[in-house]
Amino acid sequence: MPRVLISHGDIVGIRADNPGPFTLSGTNSWIVGRDPAWLVDPGPALAPHINALIDELERRGGLGGIALTHDHADHADAVPAIRDRFRAVPLAAARGDVDVRLGQGTRFGPLEAVPTPGHAPDHVAFVVGTAGLTGDAVLGQGSVFIAPDPGALVGYLAGLERLRQRDLSLLCPGHGPPVDDPAAKLAEYVSHRLEREQKLLAGLERGARSVPELLEAAWSDVPDLLRPAATVTLAAHLDKLAEEGRLPDGVERPARSA
Repeated sequence: MPRVLISHGDIVGIRADNPGPFTLSGTNSWIVGRDPAWLVDPGPALAPHINALIDELERRGGLGGIALTHDHADHADAVPAIRDRFRAVPLAAARGDVDVRLGQGTRFGPLEAVPTPGHAPDHVAFVVGTAGLTGDAVLGQGSVFIAPDPGALVGYLAGLERLRQRDLSLLCPGHGPPVDDPAAKLAEYVSHRLEREQKLLAGLERGARSVPELLEAAWSDVPDLLRPAATVTLAAHLDKLAEEGRLPDGVERPARSA
């Protein structure tokens, strides 16, 4: 059954049945308001999930628009099916063939866009009242991987700071359960990322230069199944250190396709 958060702008979360190491218990789609409702991240193209979304949207008086936190498949693949049912409904995202291009402060129905790049360069979160719909910028459990685009990690930390400034009372993440202490969760996320950086710097100080050595220095707690994601995030951390002039010579860089 969907979880309804009536005290936070009449938000309902519907979780797709696509559990996995990166999707956790599944992808969360969020429906905001009614007459019409607004859909954030339709999720994967799974018929039961799509049907559940359509049923809830129809109960709420139709669909005003679809917004994407980012265009990864597990968040966006159901867009065509939803638009096939609700004709001419506008689509909003930070990139791609969309009707509304999202940037800092863009309003789309009741949603206010807050850029949170890092996990993906097009990533945005949405604020509705005191609720933050955070996609893969902040999860209900665990941490996220940072894609090594130029300035990705600096941009990610800046995005977290934007959310910290909003005095939120609830986070509705793309994966995992809702977070009812946003201040603590956001502080935890910033601290976690800076702790990884300090471990990486300590490894570099000890002479670590290869990718396996650097992963052992800063991500030794990560299981083998998640090691590829840790390798991607390592690249983003190395980019940040290089941008700041703190990266020693001779450091092996992970392949961009890692």
